[in-house]
Amino acid sequence: MTIDDSALGFGSGARAVWASDPGNSRGRLFPEEPSRTRSEFQRDRDRIIHTTAFRRLKHKTQVFVADEGDHFRTRLTHTIEVAQIARALARALKLDEDLAEGVALVHDFGHTPFGHTGEDALDALMEDDGGFDHNAQSLRIVTHLERRYANFDGLNLSWESLEGLVKHNGPLTDQAGHGLDGPVPQPILDYCGRQDLQIATYASLEAQVAAIADDIAYNTHDIDDGLRSGLLKLEMLDGVPFLQELLREVTERYPGLERSRMIHEIMRRQITLMVEDVIAVAQANLSSLKPSHADDIRSADRAFAEFSPEMKDADRTIKSFLYANLYRHPAVMRVREQAAGIVQDLFAAYVERPSLMGGHWTQGVADFNERQIRRRVADYLSGMTDNYAIKQHRALFDHTPELR
Repeated sequence: MTIDDSALGFGSGARAVWASDPGNSRGRLFPEEPSRTRSEFQRDRDRIIHTTAFRRLKHKTQVFVADEGDHFRTRLTHTIEVAQIARALARALKLDEDLAEGVALVHDFGHTPFGHTGEDALDALMEDDGGFDHNAQSLRIVTHLERRYANFDGLNLSWESLEGLVKHNGPLTDQAGHGLDGPVPQPILDYCGRQDLQIATYASLEAQVAAIADDIAYNTHDIDDGLRSGLLKLEMLDGVPFLQELLREVTERYPGLERSRMIHEIMRRQITLMVEDVIAVAQANLSSLKPSHADDIRSADRAFAEFSPEMKDADRTIKSFLYANLYRHPAVMRVREQAAGIVQDLFAAYVERPSLMGGHWTQGVADFNERQIRRRVADYLSGMTDNYAIKQHRALFDHTPELR
């Protein structure tokens, strides 16, 4: 698909009619006076950046744990890359850039130590207590667990930011309330009982570009990190036609180019092609459906920000390639098994002796039932960084794996 250059919003500052308008936000759970210097979505973004949860992302695993090298992505650097792509997409489509950036910055708050390994371990441990879902945990963090403000728990974000956090990957239920991808996590249902996030509809276009920016970012940087780690080889890219073509293009244009520059040239082309594809598809959808308000995006029967059929095929192939050759690589799986053991050990220890958590985490636990204790432990444990989880394990157990 081709981009309509005349419709791009680069540097124009103009907000389209289908964009979310911070001046007409649906508000906050706890009403606040408007800021004299910032829009509602700017305030949300700033609050997100200043959280403890945001700072913790720098020591949480993306694919490789910190001990394996200083130059691999962490959850924080991944989040920054997602935010950069989301903001670029939002600007091109004349959306509210601050809302798109805010949703991108908050989207991984609920991730556990050790990446998806920690989430899988916690989900299994919490199976009889509603499970564990990182997206629902992100919502718990920004609506309950962050303790910063005098007047409320959480961040008291605007409705649009919370909607974007919960629904950035699409509706959670059909119109009858049936979950589209299994049961809706209970924390999301609980919050919607206080403030309806309309989980049967799509989110704003700002949230949609944040979601697809996440796909673009990790598809690209996981290949980058895999190649730099040595677990992936350049010649292996021949198994992915989209990447094979980029490798051929760079090789022909820059014969003899050193490997590190070769990798970067491939990755930057991958990001560019994917971003331009999303812009072209979104423009075509906007032109076809002609939304006149942000709510027209929400009530549509499909996403506006998505890949073309050809790029969807490339995206699926890249994900399959990464799953088979990187995420399931024996070296990665060995570390995953060790990391899962750390999470399991800590969970059991804290459930048996909640006082080990210390601080405000122990408040009220004497009156908790078993289910409440387990949820409190999951909240505490999921907030840990990789480093802190390892440190706590060493304090409680005689043998802690080196995770390498």
